[in-house]
Amino acid sequence: MFRVLNKMFDNNQRDVQRLIKTVVQPVNALEEETKQIEDLAAAFSALRTRVIEGGESLDDLIVPAFALIREASRRSIGKRHYDVQLIGGAALHAGRIAEMRTGEGKTLVATLALAFNALSGKGAHLVTVNDYLVRVGAEEMALLYRALGLTVGVIQRDMTPTQRQAAYACDITYITNSELGFDYLRDNMSQSREQLVLRADTPLHYAIVDEVDSILVDEARTPLIISGAAEKATDQYYVMAKLVKRLIKGEPAEPGKRTEPTGDYTVDEKSKGVHLTEGGITKLERLLSIDDLYSPEQMEKAHMITQALRAKDMYQKDTDYIVNAEGEVVIIDEFTGRSMAGRRYGEGLHQAIEAKENVKIENENQTLATITYQNFFRLYTKFAGMTGTAKTEEKEFLDIYGSDVLVVPTNRPVIRTDGEDLVYRTRNGKYTNVVNEVVEMHKTGRPILIGTVSIDTSELLSRMLKEAGVPHNVLNAKYEAQEASIVAQAGRSNQVTIATNMAGRGTDIKLGGNAEFLLGEALEQNFGISRFAPEAENFLAAVVRKDPQALELGKEIPGVTDAFVKQAQQLNDDMEADHIKVQQLGGLHIIGTERHESRRIDNQLRGRAGRQGDPGSSRFFVSFEDELMRLFANDRVVGMMDRLGMDDTQPIEAKMVTGAIEKAQARVEDRNFSTRKQLLEFDNVMSKQRETVYSQRREVLLGPDEDVEESVEGMIADFVEMKLAEFAPIESDHDDWDVEGLQAAMLDAIPQLEGFDFASLKTRPPEEAHRALLEATADAFDARKVEMGAGTLNQLSRYVLLQVVDQHWKEHLHGMDVLRQGIGLRGYGQRDPFTEYKFEATNMFNEMVDTLKAEVSKFIFRMQVGG
Repeated sequence: MFRVLNKMFDNNQRDVQRLIKTVVQPVNALEEETKQIEDLAAAFSALRTRVIEGGESLDDLIVPAFALIREASRRSIGKRHYDVQLIGGAALHAGRIAEMRTGEGKTLVATLALAFNALSGKGAHLVTVNDYLVRVGAEEMALLYRALGLTVGVIQRDMTPTQRQAAYACDITYITNSELGFDYLRDNMSQSREQLVLRADTPLHYAIVDEVDSILVDEARTPLIISGAAEKATDQYYVMAKLVKRLIKGEPAEPGKRTEPTGDYTVDEKSKGVHLTEGGITKLERLLSIDDLYSPEQMEKAHMITQALRAKDMYQKDTDYIVNAEGEVVIIDEFTGRSMAGRRYGEGLHQAIEAKENVKIENENQTLATITYQNFFRLYTKFAGMTGTAKTEEKEFLDIYGSDVLVVPTNRPVIRTDGEDLVYRTRNGKYTNVVNEVVEMHKTGRPILIGTVSIDTSELLSRMLKEAGVPHNVLNAKYEAQEASIVAQAGRSNQVTIATNMAGRGTDIKLGGNAEFLLGEALEQNFGISRFAPEAENFLAAVVRKDPQALELGKEIPGVTDAFVKQAQQLNDDMEADHIKVQQLGGLHIIGTERHESRRIDNQLRGRAGRQGDPGSSRFFVSFEDELMRLFANDRVVGMMDRLGMDDTQPIEAKMVTGAIEKAQARVEDRNFSTRKQLLEFDNVMSKQRETVYSQRREVLLGPDEDVEESVEGMIADFVEMKLAEFAPIESDHDDWDVEGLQAAMLDAIPQLEGFDFASLKTRPPEEAHRALLEATADAFDARKVEMGAGTLNQLSRYVLLQVVDQHWKEHLHGMDVLRQGIGLRGYGQRDPFTEYKFEATNMFNEMVDTLKAEVSKFIFRMQVGG
């Protein structure tokens, strides 16, 4: 009965069937006709004309456009989109999240929606997680885009503003999420329209976010921040790092055991928080020779102590960060295992870690511009996402982004075998059994991929495998340069690979190895030609599909000999034979050495096996000393192991244990979602203010001179009305007016009003008095235009507006940072911190706007132009 009900209410299956009828079948029906078209670029350009000049809707052209894109792909790169890939492309065009399993060709799927949405002439962005995937994705698909007459741009971290402008001006642009976000923030700090790198008219039109769960869920806990050096001494961090070594870690109060916490401080591992005990506070006050650690004068010291304790107990080297060869503390992304160059922990935590590791402390920074990924991607007119694992986060995608998830069927059925978890008492027992399994399976020749959650674990297992005599490769944040090569060949027989997480690795694992990738590397190393150069791509494709033309195509590459071509063909044949061998052995075997706090990360690791109908298997090894199990799993299971007298070598393989793990993961996911939601709620307050400032700033930067003049006149009038309301409110008696105060305030800003008879204001009706001062100010502005020349005044006004806005916005952001850090204390007074934050933030913003108007008025009337 339940199976019938599930089928009745399976919206995903219904949506897939609808897309098969409306997109897949009509595109297939056009295939033979499309093959007869000689000039695909001209046909695609005709569709663009119908959209831009004819005003036709994109939705009405999806069938002929997809047919042309599929044919361009077949001709240019030798890949024909599968029917299920057409479904994925249609979902991306509709602004949905497409869940597609690893190996289903998401890179090719994206070309459908990117090329199609580029017909609008407003640009389309492919956003992914690192520079390597940006470069490879664009270069792999460049021939396809060019066959359609489209331009494609690539943005890398070290590019100049001029290069970025050219890349964003292309029809399709490939870029990382961080570079895109920072370009947006930098554009909103630019002082001239020439400095803008994003398109001026449609900066954020359409985007596909690759590895959407990694970017919009995992990385969404940390906002993008552009910082400038703050004037704050850093040597105190070294002092605090030494000081906290003298503090004793205790246990928190626990009902039925301890009424008071023990030691000098306690740690809450779940929230990564630390709390000083009364004894600890007294001890620190004595060591620091101060009376009250939490007095307003000492709050900075209290904050630095807290961060020093967090650095000492909550952030571990080679797990949360590494210290590179240059002595820099580099954060490790807990979800992908990659180093995050250029990213720093905020609020002094990074400096505290640098002090703990006794390396050079970089100056503390002040926020100049900031935005969360959630609010950034909601600025797009339309955006979509794709990943191998999104369904578990569908509620979050719907709540925050308004995007649902479509699970796209696989091209071939998945036949991978997923074993039950094996749970051990201790980590040592677990690792010993992992190595034993690797040794036994390695004897058969099957390729093995071992997933770890930290660098420490990967290096420990590497040492154990060396002792056991098993050759292997290690992939973690210390060896990122070899990442693509290691992953590409992880499916060859006898291959053992240890990888710190597999999220967003990008490179496909093919059974028997990836001949095209290996030969491409050989071309680059031996002949200095990129494997993405058109002649190299044509040659490699011919070798892989055993085209007799391979020999002739190889001769088009300078330096390539007949002998090299024959070696390439032999390598391809050997890998084909190895593919069959590995299939017969059972395919790639996945070993997870620990359950991640996110089920998605576990699923991504598992998804590396069983691609495109290949066989494969997976199993997770877990211990009760693992972080997730220790903090969140059920103590009853450990008690049961004790009662049964089980030792380190004996695992539990039971649904009860698997259930406990899944519940622990669900609890962590709920907690992380709450963290992201709270971050977003606070940023939404800032977002409205940011949109107001950035939109007005953009009007000043890009608008005509008349608009700038109108803005300045409006601000001056607002300033006058503000002063009138302060010193001569319209609703009060003349006797209560402070005309002397009004005169002093006005002349301070507008000395040109010196001849105005302020005393006469008391003799006029309130409305007339107010109108008289406003008119006198308008006359002074007109005189200023004549004096300086309208063109010069507008040019200077634009400069003044941008400078004043930027300076006060920077100060406002600092004030918001301070408010955000301290607002939680309002909860102790039985007041809702978020409500208090909104109220205070609104007041601060209004004060900033009033100050802006006053300063702009003062600059406009007082500035002088040099001779």
